Amino acid sequence: MHVEVRDPNDKVIMSRYFSAEGRFTFTSHAPGEHSICLHSNSTRWSLFAGGKLRVHLDIQVGEHTNDYTEIAAKDKLTELQLRIRQLLDQVEQIGKEQAYQRYREERFRATSESTNQRVLWWSLGQTLILLLTGFWQMRHLKGFFEAKKLV
Repeated sequence: MHVEVRDPNDKVIMSRYFSAEGRFTFTSHAPGEHSICLHSNSTRWSLFAGGKLRVHLDIQVGEHTNDYTEIAAKDKLTELQLRIRQLLDQVEQIGKEQAYQRYREERFRATSESTNQRVLWWSLGQTLILLLTGFWQMRHLKGFFEAKKLV
């Protein structure tokens, strides 16, 4: 199976081939939606002929991806040190989430201001066209009534 991961800018973060089973992790530095594409190595005919393809995705994001028992064993940490490390990771994740929310708010604000400006110019354009049309109609009708000698 071929796995390809792309960031929100459509840049390939990871592209790797796996055999029957595989496990992968990746770290992205860009906030936003990422796409994970899975491509089968088998041909289409084998799947239609009764072959089965099973995919299990377990996506973990943030500090939940860390296996702290493995980290404690590798770095020889006490329980207190391990708990402090977990708390530091949580604080870091909260900071990242806040930065991401600020980024989203900035984008939303820019979109709102752009939309507001477009609506303003559209309404001014419509008002100008309406006034010009009214002025033209009044002059045309005045000329019409004067020509018919009704006024």
